[in-house]
Amino acid sequence: MRTPWQVTWSVWRALFLREAVARTSGDRFAWFWMLAEPLAFVVVMVWIRSLIGRVQYIFGADFVTWLIVGLTAFFLFREGVTRSLGAVEANRGLFAYRQVLPVDPVLVRNVVEGILKTLVFLILLIGAGLLGHPVIPADPLGVLYVWCLLWLLGMGIGLVMSVAATLVSEIGIIVRVMMLPLLILSGVIIPLQTLPHHVQEVLLYNPIVHGLEALRLAFFQHYKTMPGVDLLYLWYWIIGSTALGLAMHLRFSQRLKAQ
Repeated sequence: MRTPWQVTWSVWRALFLREAVARTSGDRFAWFWMLAEPLAFVVVMVWIRSLIGRVQYIFGADFVTWLIVGLTAFFLFREGVTRSLGAVEANRGLFAYRQVLPVDPVLVRNVVEGILKTLVFLILLIGAGLLGHPVIPADPLGVLYVWCLLWLLGMGIGLVMSVAATLVSEIGIIVRVMMLPLLILSGVIIPLQTLPHHVQEVLLYNPIVHGLEALRLAFFQHYKTMPGVDLLYLWYWIIGSTALGLAMHLRFSQRLKAQ
């Protein structure tokens, strides 16, 4: 007789294969769009800054690499949240099997997205390196550590939003709309250290800012960020959102299955 852990592992493995196939081959242009979106952002921002003559105006970092690091890390967080929104609804037919719980597809989707976004990140860095931009991180283990923290943040908030959006569908629309202003307010395309101090103090309430700036600090040896960046604050958000999300899944499990 199999243990509960063996049953759970079998469920996750089957869901992983299902999600991976659906994510990469459900659309003939799936891989193209995964690379095209961040690449288009980089090209447009480089073009805009070229027009104003400030392409390299990031102290201690190459602008193109700085932008790739910020964009892909934000997309890692964003996809963890947005892909979780429809995870319960898309897999509702599987809940007829008592071994499959609503939380399972949410967790598995985040694992799939984490792997795919990591591959995209590496491909973009290789491409930038071939064009002559510095792409070797100063602290590879530090980069990996903060990258995983941003993935965990997306998963934690995704757990909360997967329940909230399933129970109240309008929440999913609001979350998707908020992602664009959040991209700007997280310092993905604008160096936050150039903003007034009182604006920086407000933006530091955003946990994504702490993750992105810590990632860039680990990537670029001479990079200077704004004061107040703290990974402990990011950990508070990860632990709090994950605990709340798991508690919500436990509390509303039956409603999620029957919604």
